[in-house]
Amino acid sequence: MKISTSFLACKDIKTCVSNLDKTDADYIHVDFIKGKFVTGKKIPFRKLKRLPDYTTKRLDVHLMTEKLDKYIPKFSMLNCEFITFHIEATKNPMKYIKMIHSYGIKCGLAINPNTPINEIEPYLGNVDLILVMGVEPGYGGQKFIPDVIEKIKEIRKRILFHKLDVLISVDGGINDKTILGINNYIDIAVAGSFITNSNNYQDAILLLK
Repeated sequence: MKISTSFLACKDIKTCVSNLDKTDADYIHVDFIKGKFVTGKKIPFRKLKRLPDYTTKRLDVHLMTEKLDKYIPKFSMLNCEFITFHIEATKNPMKYIKMIHSYGIKCGLAINPNTPINEIEPYLGNVDLILVMGVEPGYGGQKFIPDVIEKIKEIRKRILFHKLDVLISVDGGINDKTILGINNYIDIAVAGSFITNSNNYQDAILLLK
């Protein structure tokens, strides 16, 4: 299992990401909020575009915005492994799946806790990653919603049934306790405050791994 680390809870992005760069984190998770899709902490793109100056790790970008036409091209210029958008944010997911792939970047599709799995199933064969939200999107530090575990298991079952090479990532409420119920079903754990609020980033990451 890989770890994608969010810096949303950090006050000093440069210092925080520079310190994460020295750890065994696999990716730097970038939470981007813009527009009316969700409320929460907004970090402007002008600050986020400097992330490659602070880390050589690939970015795992999570777009929480309906303004995909504007921001997919912007983030594609950074060192991205994944760009993920929400199934709930658009009526034309295939347009943005194709757009992300056109930049040579892996595409992720995010799903909120209360959204039915059937919403994403038609696109399972077209994406590289499904990002399952363990909390309502927008704010760090929330508690993991236990009902999401069954959703993760069902998505894994459907991926296996269709014999697809699709990763499952989980974002929200991840810590050394909640990881135990899902680590056998996921490929990537997105963790933020559990790591960045700890005294030792590396030790916290190793606890999750």
